[in-house]
Amino acid sequence: MNNFQSLLIKATLIFSFAFVTIQIYAQEGHIYSSRGYALSGYDAVAYFTQNKAVIGDKDKYSHKFEGVYYAFSSLENYNLFKANPKKYQPQYGGYCSYAMATKGSKVSADPEAFEVRDGKLHVFYRKQGLENWKKEGPIKLRSQADANWRKIIYRR
Repeated sequence: MNNFQSLLIKATLIFSFAFVTIQIYAQEGHIYSSRGYALSGYDAVAYFTQNKAVIGDKDKYSHKFEGVYYAFSSLENYNLFKANPKKYQPQYGGYCSYAMATKGSKVSADPEAFEVRDGKLHVFYRKQGLENWKKEGPIKLRSQADANWRKIIYRR
């Protein structure tokens, strides 16, 4: 094996280790991401300012927070998030709020099935989860989801 092949193998191993470390960090941080982006690349701020799911422009307005990237549809939303990211982060790491309440488990969410309630963003596996959330009582379910989420994040 020549020096170039040895160097190539070492570089591949280092890159692989770094990639796995990043993936583990994101999972340990308990933030759901799809293709490296929280909320599957939807603009976290737009849920609050426009009350709708708006896809972010990953190339122009991306910001990394707590090991995960967020994308934004405008410079204004990008700046609002940077100024106060905790305000705009989805509840329960972006996992389905209804599943967190009823099953105590991390279930991926559809960023177009959402509700902003009491200044908090809740996303759901699908629209049926949102309907069940509203029908069964968001106040009670949020309390259950909060308790289940605490169990998950403090298991470390």
